[in-house]
Amino acid sequence: MSAPKLVFSRRLRQTPFEKRAIEQGAKAFTVYNHMPLSSVYLTPEEDYAHLCEHVQAWDVACERQVEVVGKDALALVELVTPRDISKCAVGQCFYAPVCDENGGIVNDPIIIRLGEDRFWISIADSDVLLWMKGIAYGRGMDVSVFEPDVSPLAVQGPKSFDLMADLVGEHIRDIKFFWFIETQIAGTKVVLARSGWSGQGGFEIYLQDSSKGLDLWDAVWQAGEKYNIRAGCPNLIERLETGLLSYGSDMTLADNPLECGLGRFFKLGKPAEYMCREALDKVATEGVKKKMVHLKITGEKLTGPRSTWDVKNDQGEVVGILTSLAYSPKFDSNLSFATVDAAYGSFGQSLTVDIGGAESRAAVVCNLKWE
Repeated sequence: MSAPKLVFSRRLRQTPFEKRAIEQGAKAFTVYNHMPLSSVYLTPEEDYAHLCEHVQAWDVACERQVEVVGKDALALVELVTPRDISKCAVGQCFYAPVCDENGGIVNDPIIIRLGEDRFWISIADSDVLLWMKGIAYGRGMDVSVFEPDVSPLAVQGPKSFDLMADLVGEHIRDIKFFWFIETQIAGTKVVLARSGWSGQGGFEIYLQDSSKGLDLWDAVWQAGEKYNIRAGCPNLIERLETGLLSYGSDMTLADNPLECGLGRFFKLGKPAEYMCREALDKVATEGVKKKMVHLKITGEKLTGPRSTWDVKNDQGEVVGILTSLAYSPKFDSNLSFATVDAAYGSFGQSLTVDIGGAESRAAVVCNLKWE
């Protein structure tokens, strides 16, 4: 039986780089923010190995932007996150969980400060635009909230710095992590940020004219040919090794950032008003009831489930669920993220994972070094 196919209808919004991604051999796609996102080119293992050694161009236009601009822009952005956005300088990017009044994670975007009263919220896969428009209208805020014509192209991998230095200039090596500059590539203005959804280093190029998508791709490709550039995409193996959570897979609106280990990105009690203050203060006082953990699972290579697998204690009681899994060549082991009852979230905790049918595997809670 052949695998199901993804139909590229008009309801699935086209990306400015889509044509090149298909030409370069994308074998599979997923849907992300109502747009296609390639998920494999050769095999996940071959894509991973190339990413860790060379450089790749990723069509991540599906990382849509919510622009917030106007007198109350800072107040609105502060309202939706526990992170203190007043400390984000113009030219800087902040990773910040966006939460509702119950502390549930609505999204975990990168917030880009383009001016004192202008922000891009670079979102993961959930509908943030209409939610923030509703908040702004309901509060009577003097602010405009809309989706601009902005589409990111990621350049990731250890050779990305050499490629971008050739393309833009040696000064790109001075861009600090999670900062950006405004420049031109392929005759069009872009925001060039030192960021990206991998641990291999790289940049995200925020194109501001979708009609120039192929020109931008081709300019990057030409500069990257001597560095063995390939088309690529976010890689499950690499993100697990790096410890990058995926919204919708590892965390949802049902989870709060303290449970998911995101508390390191903010300090509760910032001066500005934020809607999850009371809810997260309560969690902090009472303690989390569940924790996001890293599990190393013994035995032969596993393929991750479509939904989730149960995680159990020594007595066979279900104490959590596995959310993402891949086999890591680097660690020669199955690595996964799981959400477990807080009592079972300590490093070194032994657990078992039901992997379907009657089979189960031993697992241990690890740190970010997978030890």
